[in-house]
Amino acid sequence: MANIKSQIKRNKQNEVRRLRNKAVRAELKTRVKVAVNAAETDADDREEASRAAIKRIDKAVTKGVIHKNAAARRKSRLAKHLAKAGAEA
Repeated sequence: MANIKSQIKRNKQNEVRRLRNKAVRAELKTRVKVAVNAAETDADDREEASRAAIKRIDKAVTKGVIHKNAAARRKSRLAKHLAKAGAEA
């Protein structure tokens, strides 16, 4: 444990940010999973689910949780997966 006051504060801040980032990443994964499942089952709300997933990815970039290139990669993979599921249906 740190003895310096500023480092104690910094550790608290880092922990709060870590938990917030963890929650954002978890929701991101959930939204992507819902979008993929909606596309595979040919659900009515698949466009809405994919829009929500892309929105969350973009928001994570804005908040600094993931890198912009990682977001571009995730959106590309999601779009590719949705197109494949749409072509099969």
